[in-house]
Amino acid sequence: MPAAPTHSTAREIILEIVRNMRDGLEPLHYSTLAPAIYNVYLHPGDLDRLRGILPRILDEARQALDAEVESLNRASLGERLKITRRNEPKITVPDAGWQIQILENTDDDVDSGDIVIYSELALPSKTEFGAGSMTKRIATRRLGGTLSSTSSYDKPAGTAPAASQPVPAAPEAPEAPADTGPAFAVIEYADEGGRKLYRMTKEQIVVGRGGRDYWTDLKLDTLPDVSREHFRLRRDAGGKFFLKDLSRLGTTINGEAAPSSVEFVDGEKRDKNVEAAVPEKARIGLAGVLFLEFRSVP
Repeated sequence: MPAAPTHSTAREIILEIVRNMRDGLEPLHYSTLAPAIYNVYLHPGDLDRLRGILPRILDEARQALDAEVESLNRASLGERLKITRRNEPKITVPDAGWQIQILENTDDDVDSGDIVIYSELALPSKTEFGAGSMTKRIATRRLGGTLSSTSSYDKPAGTAPAASQPVPAAPEAPEAPADTGPAFAVIEYADEGGRKLYRMTKEQIVVGRGGRDYWTDLKLDTLPDVSREHFRLRRDAGGKFFLKDLSRLGTTINGEAAPSSVEFVDGEKRDKNVEAAVPEKARIGLAGVLFLEFRSVP
């Protein structure tokens, strides 16, 4: 008999948020910073089951974070008797408080009980492409009872590289240089890996986060809001471009929503083959969290 599906409980979600905070601590000289922003992604069934108590979960998660910081900062007996010295600077609570969102995980291969958390030390800039400050992002996952965590530094486009990082000799190198034919278009963007430029050398490309069972020409390292196969971009015989939105959370072209080309019938995803025209220059938004600067090449 197949194993009964597991569910994420409210307590498990709170404990995962606390674990993510511990994994994301960043010691300075006089203080230690804790992640301020937490985006928690749950299976749609788990989210629906807990939706009625989400405000209570968020409230108790903030209380648990406060309690964990207080516990970690508590001096040992030796420190209180001044026998030993404290090695690590104390953890400070974020000035703006704990910012927590619980969202639906739109990945097709997500299982009930999976908890994915992305946290950040600093509030990311929502300004135009090329602005913003460096942010450390911590990802923790509880998938099928297995725990893991990773961290990365996200430096938006337009910021100078750190002194310890080599400056690339050719900053406009394509992300995927295997196809060296003439470029029909170029796409500039910044994901968690930094600023990049992609040369479109095929008549059609697939754009998204990709995955084990998802082929993408332009693979984006970003939040789960962006679908694994988010959209397809096609160039016709006349040199015009068309976009097919295959995502759950939508795609915009210069701020206007592209029509969705997918529908779900009896739980199955179907392609309606609907496309939207893309002008010669366009800002393509993916789920409102990542933007691509598209430019066709005559």
